[in-house]
Amino acid sequence: MKKNIYALILPLVVVSGLVFTNCEIKNETSKKPIPKTLSIAERKAKLKKWEATPDGVKFKNWEMSPRGKKVLAGATKISKNTTMEAVVTSLSLPPGSLLGFGVMARINGDDYILRFEPEKSQLQQLYSLKVNDTIILKSHGVSYAPKYSYPIISGSYVERDNKVLYKRVPRKGGC
Repeated sequence: MKKNIYALILPLVVVSGLVFTNCEIKNETSKKPIPKTLSIAERKAKLKKWEATPDGVKFKNWEMSPRGKKVLAGATKISKNTTMEAVVTSLSLPPGSLLGFGVMARINGDDYILRFEPEKSQLQQLYSLKVNDTIILKSHGVSYAPKYSYPIISGSYVERDNKVLYKRVPRKGGC
């Protein structure tokens, strides 16, 4: 009889110990300080400080170069549009690109990198794109980097021949 009682109490003690330690771990992670947002003056001061670094000087030189001006002008044109018609010009990104899955496309005479974050189920539909395909594109952001000679469009919706090929799935957690 005593052995049965001990056999029932022992797992109870082990499980309660695990639950208790798990609660302590969760409490410790929630005590991290929340980073405060910077004021406009603080952001400007940090930007000035960064511009004095070697990376900041390189970026400023790139912005003033003809290549940088072309990329910035292309990014400005796109940020005003919501739905665009594009022609796929290449199924691969420039050599050395680290952007993940994407294609090159021409929009209103300018070349752009179209970057996607597809789910595995969406890859097959995007692989069906061919050079010279005309697509309807919606983007959720335009960016640029000195490494690339083209503005980078983050695609959120692609349609070809009235058939949806890609629709971005929002990230969970709000970001």
